[in-house]
Amino acid sequence: MGALHVGHLSLVRASKATCEITAVSIFVNPTQFGPNEDLAKYPRTFESDCALLEAEGVNLIFAPSVEEMYPAGASTWVEVEGEGDRLEGASRPGHLRGVATIVSKLFHIVAPTHAFFGQKDAAQLAVLRKMVRDLRFDLQIVGCPIVREPDGLALSSRNRYLSPEERQQALVLNRALRAASELVAAGETSSAPLLAAMREVFAAEPSARVDYIAIVDPDSLQPIEDITRRGMLAVAAYIGTTRLLDNLLTAQITRSGINRRES
Repeated sequence: MGALHVGHLSLVRASKATCEITAVSIFVNPTQFGPNEDLAKYPRTFESDCALLEAEGVNLIFAPSVEEMYPAGASTWVEVEGEGDRLEGASRPGHLRGVATIVSKLFHIVAPTHAFFGQKDAAQLAVLRKMVRDLRFDLQIVGCPIVREPDGLALSSRNRYLSPEERQQALVLNRALRAASELVAAGETSSAPLLAAMREVFAAEPSARVDYIAIVDPDSLQPIEDITRRGMLAVAAYIGTTRLLDNLLTAQITRSGINRRES
């Protein structure tokens, strides 16, 4: 949706390493915003975004208008039942329907062989993978690692909303994930103590308003009680008025903690 940062550029670089031609869409999609969300103030930095993409050697920037993507009277939606109702889908009703609808339109127009999405938006990634399977899109969804600031904060276009004080408070999301990851690295596989560890970290940061703390299967987004086979730690919280997300795949945790390749 624009307001590009290094995390977005990591997707570009992954595409360029895989594909002969790299296209980037920039479109602030109105249907994935709820009635009281930040559509009107969402950062729009098109000129600087284009300069960054040109410097990366992107072949095509596709920046359609709302009228092009949603013709007058449009009433067709793509909705992924199940996955689309969990995590972000539960907290933001209609959000993942808007994501699936616009991405299916983009796939139809551009017809890519590969599509690159960041792991930070884990619910979006799961929904799009399911949509591609169910609708038989002839392309490969590639999930790319979360890119973080040196202190651990996951990069997000919404980070620019944070005041300096809120920027420090926002580190609670990463601290919570690290607290649970230390238990996993020590051999813990039961979700209950991992959830308790994350909740304890958030309880020590009263400025953070928790939306959800969950341990789920990364594909179905269903809660799981044990991470022996696989799992994902996921958190969402408001810092001031800014809603932030973070997550960690348990497969990225080693005996020494979080695998640094993740960041």
